[in-house]
Amino acid sequence: MKLVYERNQKIQGSLQKNFDEDYAFLEKALERSGDIVKNMFYAGDGKTRAVVIYVDGMTDAQTVQDFVIRPLQSRFGTDLTQDLGSLSAAERLSYLEKHVLETVDWKEVETYEDILTDILSGNALLLVEGCAGAVSLSTKNFPTRGVGQTEQEMVIRGPKDSFTEGFRTNTALIRRRIRDPRLKMEHTKVGERSKTDLAICYMDDLVDPEVLAQVKQKIGQLSLDGIFDGGMVEQLLEKNPWTPFPQFQHTERPDKAASSLLEGRIVLVIDNSPGVLILPVTYAMFFQSGDDYYTRFAVASFARLLRFAAAVFAIGFPGLYVAIAAYHTEMLPTAFLLSIAQARTGIVIPVVLEVLLMEFQFELLREAGIHIPGQLGGTIGIVGGLIVGQAAVDAGLVSTIVVIVVSFTAIASFIVPSEAFGGVFRLLKFVFILAAALWGIYGYLLVFTALLFHLSQLESFGVPYMLPSVCGGNLDYNSHKDRYVRYPLRYMWKRPVTTRTGRRIRRKKEEKKNG
Repeated sequence: MKLVYERNQKIQGSLQKNFDEDYAFLEKALERSGDIVKNMFYAGDGKTRAVVIYVDGMTDAQTVQDFVIRPLQSRFGTDLTQDLGSLSAAERLSYLEKHVLETVDWKEVETYEDILTDILSGNALLLVEGCAGAVSLSTKNFPTRGVGQTEQEMVIRGPKDSFTEGFRTNTALIRRRIRDPRLKMEHTKVGERSKTDLAICYMDDLVDPEVLAQVKQKIGQLSLDGIFDGGMVEQLLEKNPWTPFPQFQHTERPDKAASSLLEGRIVLVIDNSPGVLILPVTYAMFFQSGDDYYTRFAVASFARLLRFAAAVFAIGFPGLYVAIAAYHTEMLPTAFLLSIAQARTGIVIPVVLEVLLMEFQFELLREAGIHIPGQLGGTIGIVGGLIVGQAAVDAGLVSTIVVIVVSFTAIASFIVPSEAFGGVFRLLKFVFILAAALWGIYGYLLVFTALLFHLSQLESFGVPYMLPSVCGGNLDYNSHKDRYVRYPLRYMWKRPVTTRTGRRIRRKKEEKKNG
């Protein structure tokens, strides 16, 4: 038989209920694939042919041998005195499933598309002569790393485990924290050729039905050859692809994903991705760290205020320095102005080129530190940050105050817990620098105003990005208890507006009164 593909890359056809024809088709479909194992043998009656097909390295071969092949060879048609010749094709398959197979997770498959997808997903396919269909057995055994510590969202207090590239491992880490039957995980596959597993996780009684329906619709419309990481799903689902601000929150922390689910949000788990996506989001979520809710409220509030202040410095401090040093020196005290003038003595390049040169050097160091082996990362930092920086000052290319400004900006950009959100500041600071170089403080304020206007128009699945600063009153949203500061937990008795209407009370009123 010839393989015929539909326009959506699905294989046409179903099992012909003929062992020779079906096996010949599968051999044709899987030819020139050295990792495919096709184990043909005779069942216990010595007359019935059977074949097990699986991918070497993705399937537990020992499980297939012990719980599929061996029972078929020893019991099928022998131990149980069944006259196989008198059984119909459907009865044979039923007899096989009930009395012979010793695996607990199996399903019947008929279409060639489902059969080949299951095989290439790590399942073992059992095809028995005279049976009406084929059986797909869950025998997956992917090569994967174990659960380790978080690398991007480090905390002092709180859980240290993180998501891995294993799809089922990630769903188990979430289920371990929320042992509620109302936690739903709807599975689907994305990628017309990769057929990557994706789980839509939500609390059935807390999620907004409109947002859930919108997410399902967009996921169902995904059309791409392959999906290999959650970042690809994020780019395909976001409403505004031109904004630099993330409209999903990526996290590698299972506790953060579980907490978001209890706030009525949706979590997307994508196979092969060491993290999950949270939606909808607001800007304030990117300043929240995992240990904010495990420490005293005063310490957590101070740390959060520090992050907001650091974000302002990371995006606007270099541009503000350029605007003042190049155009508005009268804004500085005389002593400070003289100090800057003395530091710039002998510097022949303009202030804007001086700042751009050092910022460009820092970005080079950052990219180099990411892509080189870990043992050399510290060496690159020392060479670039100390030796090259000091050499640039001694050579009269940059002033010491510019080194201080760039260093302070770099430190501030790393304080933001979300790497995706911090990357936006690294990008936009160049816009502020150029605007300040062209029009001074007026250009600086113009870009800042345009940025606020853009953020006020941005949405994440119908939720305003700047909530509650934008539309907070219309939505009756009192998130001041968990925005710039974090109130004690006993006073945070309401869920966010992302929660379904009528389900916003997190704690019982009796507990609130007693607290």
